[in-house]
Amino acid sequence: MAEVFNTQSKVIITCNRRLSPFLEQEVKELGFEIKRSFNTGVEIKASVNECVKLNLNLRIASQVLYEIKSFRAQNADELYKQLIGISWEDILPFDGYFSVTSNVHNETITTPLFANVKVKDAIVDRIKDKKGVRPNTGPDLSKAVIHLHWMEDRAEIFIDTSGETLAKHGYRKHPGKAPMLEALATSTIMATQWDGKSPFVNPMCGSGTLAIEAALMSQNRKPGLQRMNYSFMHLIGYDEEVFFTERRYIKDITDKQNLPHIIASDISGEAIEIAKLNARTAGVEHLIEFEVCDFAETTIPEGDGVIMFNPEYGERLGTHSKLEITYARIGDFLKKDCKGYRGYVFTGNPELAKKIGLRASRRFEFFNGKLDCRLLQYELYEGSKEK
Repeated sequence: MAEVFNTQSKVIITCNRRLSPFLEQEVKELGFEIKRSFNTGVEIKASVNECVKLNLNLRIASQVLYEIKSFRAQNADELYKQLIGISWEDILPFDGYFSVTSNVHNETITTPLFANVKVKDAIVDRIKDKKGVRPNTGPDLSKAVIHLHWMEDRAEIFIDTSGETLAKHGYRKHPGKAPMLEALATSTIMATQWDGKSPFVNPMCGSGTLAIEAALMSQNRKPGLQRMNYSFMHLIGYDEEVFFTERRYIKDITDKQNLPHIIASDISGEAIEIAKLNARTAGVEHLIEFEVCDFAETTIPEGDGVIMFNPEYGERLGTHSKLEITYARIGDFLKKDCKGYRGYVFTGNPELAKKIGLRASRRFEFFNGKLDCRLLQYELYEGSKEK
């Protein structure tokens, strides 16, 4: 088996649905060439050492998957035969622990857990045959992770170099109500094309994810600074110097001099306390001005900037009639108090969005979990163009 840390192979970087255009941008900025892009990820060529860099830098990715082998398998027995031929003893420590994840659509498999067990059996049997010892296995993603992708008769087996998802950025110890996933928050901010220097205002901030991500992005603080464990660390051939070199590098490129005006407000004092705790954990509390107030009282700095709302949209939190009034008030506030800014409202409720009463200049499609959502953009001109 080729030494995976230094050998390039097909790598699939996964993300949540509709985030791949933003993921693609991030991956290109790191100097990788995109082979193909699809709804839930991108494909590149990379070694596992290059996957170390990807894991520490990417904000929008979920998993970084390094392909070991692709093959045809009609059923579980054929899958097992293919997998037991792989030199697992050169990849996974015999005295270690690994888990198996999968994405399976094959008519002979009624539950993906059955496919996972077949993968696990093949790996354990191979290592026991070669080393005389069985590695431990289970559901925990904090050690080595092997991923099976099996559609009809086409199967691919990957090392999941990430383990726990990269889409969470490790600072949200106190989630608050209905929080936005960090990878989604980053993507929506990228969609606004905020320059990272002008003001960024986030009324109704809840647990603070949008403001915190804006602060992290403005200073180029990478998610790898918040995390000390990845699955690649639990493979044979891992060189911790590669990890620490990359970690030192991302620390060095943090731009602590850039101090944009970021304001986060919420009517709930409890929400603001949670947001402050999260910001402190992320290392950006000093960059964000927190205000406890009705959204219409939020400070709007002079000049131009981005103002972004992620209001409730009735899916699980409140009732509609109250929300209709709120959305109409958001529209009034944007029109009257935010001239010169670009306004954004993220919502999963098109009926409520109509109550804003402004014409959106752009609509970006997203999913929040399984919910179809839109990020609506409003140009809030100085003067009379609005008419």
